[in-house]
Amino acid sequence: QVQLVESGGGLVQAGGSLRLSCAASGRTFSRYAMGWFRQAPGKERETVAAISGSGRSTYYIDSVKDRFTISRDNVKATMYLQMNSLKPEDTAVYYCAAKDLGNRSWSVLRVENQYDYWGQGTQVTVSS
Repeated sequence: QVQLVESGGGLVQAGGSLRLSCAASGRTFSRYAMGWFRQAPGKERETVAAISGSGRSTYYIDSVKDRFTISRDNVKATMYLQMNSLKPEDTAVYYCAAKDLGNRSWSVLRVENQYDYWGQGTQVTVSS
């Protein structure tokens, strides 16, 4: 089992940057495929980005591909989301999620239902 804690959210102006962090505790971090999700007011939760246990494979939703970067540090047991050129439509609560895949360190999980563990979320607000 793993516990996840997000941090790094806040209020920024359009065009600004934020880096979100997701710190994990529990089993060996490299066993977990990880993902970032967000939920805006009145909207369904959506996948933003995902990363394999090894960190060598990633996925991004089209709207953030040129602006966001997902990464992980398996020594520090932390996943990151670097968000640049932020837009008001990026405003949402951002969640990290994990799935224990054991030795399947190459697998990227794109679907919300595939994840077992979730953080509490961190608010990102982008003003125009």
